[in-house]
Amino acid sequence: MSVVRSPLARSGADPARRRLLGALLGLPVLATGVLSGCGVEEAAPVRDGPVELSVFWYGGTRRAEATERALRLYSARNPLVTFRVTWQGLGGYYDRLATQAGGGNVPDLFQVDDSMLTEYAQRGIALDLGGFVDDGRINLGTLPPGLVDYSRVDGRIYGVPAAQTHAAVVYNRDLLRQLDVAEPETGMTWSDYLSWAARVTRASGGRVAGTMDPSGDHRALWLWLRGLGTKFYQGRQLGFSSAALLDWFEFWERARSERATPAAALVDRADGGDPAKQLVVTGHTAASFAWSHQFPELQRYSDDELALVGLPGPRAAQWDRASMYWSGFHGTRHPGVVANVVNFLTTSVDVGRLLGTERGLAASLTVRQAVTQTLDDPLAERVAALGEALHQQVGPAPAPPPKGHAEVRTLLAEAARSIRSGRSGARAATSQFMAQAQAALAR
Repeated sequence: MSVVRSPLARSGADPARRRLLGALLGLPVLATGVLSGCGVEEAAPVRDGPVELSVFWYGGTRRAEATERALRLYSARNPLVTFRVTWQGLGGYYDRLATQAGGGNVPDLFQVDDSMLTEYAQRGIALDLGGFVDDGRINLGTLPPGLVDYSRVDGRIYGVPAAQTHAAVVYNRDLLRQLDVAEPETGMTWSDYLSWAARVTRASGGRVAGTMDPSGDHRALWLWLRGLGTKFYQGRQLGFSSAALLDWFEFWERARSERATPAAALVDRADGGDPAKQLVVTGHTAASFAWSHQFPELQRYSDDELALVGLPGPRAAQWDRASMYWSGFHGTRHPGVVANVVNFLTTSVDVGRLLGTERGLAASLTVRQAVTQTLDDPLAERVAALGEALHQQVGPAPAPPPKGHAEVRTLLAEAARSIRSGRSGARAATSQFMAQAQAALAR
């Protein structure tokens, strides 16, 4: 079995990485006797000739290694299906997909997150997988119901969760021990979290701030709102009032006045989400906000021991959240094969063991249980432990964000940045955001 790599150069690829993946593709296929068979995904999707599917995703080398091994395993069991794969970092990924969509040559199978799922569905780019779910060719029966709900656009499935994640606070455990400050806890109130962060700053003599400023972070605001019983979106409109947003911005103004957060320039530097620039790993704060599945990567950037907990606020503010989805191209010539591959990636225990927690916890609870029982990576074990702690307490899932969500995220970050820098007051920034965000959602 072989996986044919795309002849297109990956953004940011270097020769060493290409040699690494070339060596990976030369490895023998895993013996099927070593890994357990998995039932429905074993059905042969092709009987009348070879099929090559193009696959595109974002991520780093570790994700590429794991994903390509999973696809090779699929081809070992379905020899008439091979893959042409392309991957790159998140930066520029959606620009490239947009260019491909404009030319009608979107990959057969691609990775998408919740910022773009609805838009791709409603623009007719993503394949409607609902029929394959209805007839059982894609089995979502072992996924948490909320995770499935967070995949429905207009009542249909256009993306199957590749994994599940949670918003998390990642903190420097070694630093807190040195400062003799207690560790933060899942479910502490936002006010208690602010007090904790200010205490860290004082204990360090101002050398390290307690927490990253998440005032422009949509996931933190979303959980804050859910903790208040308020929605982020109501259909294609914002679900919260300007008063609620003003409260959020003023809360973080108070945090800055108490020196619980660092200087605006440092926050701006980390605001893009690049794990290497997160202030908890650069040593500027004791804690940063991240997705739980990013924890192992963050730990790799730090010499200190890191740990993670859920965000402040009620645990029921969290929900079973897809870290990303697998979607098919509406114009693929092989929709049935795409569906079969998606089902294999979702339901196979063998694949779950290959992927680990690279994209997050396995979407299928059956696969998740099998994977977590055999984890030997303490970092992955911590990710799994947080997921298990939250699993029985999460609230109902909202609908995936509407078209325009990506722009709303950008506008929120810009509003927070203008307040931090002093270019705008909280009230003016709130009014401007509300008007611009509603306009973005209406387009």
